[in-house]
Amino acid sequence: MSVLMELPTLEPRTDFNLRRWEELQDDPEARKHVGRVETDRFGRIIMSPPPAYDHGRYQFGIGTVLKRYLPAGGISTETPISTSQGIRLADATWASADFLAALPEGCVCLPSAPEICVEIVSPSNTREEMEEKRRLYFEAGAKEFWLCHRGSMSFYLADCEPPAEKSALCPDFPESISL
Repeated sequence: MSVLMELPTLEPRTDFNLRRWEELQDDPEARKHVGRVETDRFGRIIMSPPPAYDHGRYQFGIGTVLKRYLPAGGISTETPISTSQGIRLADATWASADFLAALPEGCVCLPSAPEICVEIVSPSNTREEMEEKRRLYFEAGAKEFWLCHRGSMSFYLADCEPPAEKSALCPDFPESISL
């Protein structure tokens, strides 16, 4: 008999992630953490320092432009998404009305990725970290992954390796966001 634990596949993994996120939401000790809290695939807390002021400004700017060009969907920041490697927080997301309508009532963590997931590069981020988030969000169902680096936008479409010239879902989104 093995003493090692087998990790669940994607469906049970999502159930595990959602239960773990609800536990963290209800845990008064977890709420005391300052900064960004995500989980790894074992449900352990991963902490990052709080984002800088400009990080939030880029989130707001991206959300504002998304709302202008895609008004029928929902915009969110710091969006918790269940992935095969635990809960990850996307800096900004856009979800279609259909995606939002399919969410369970009282959802505290998305069971799959919305159509557009955006990450804003912080000084502490590595290329590998951003590539992993892109892979995880696509694996969880995202149609597009956007990267914002000092206001410059890169658009990645599912199943396409190099960045696209523009977003397929929001083709009028600008190539850069100014603060």
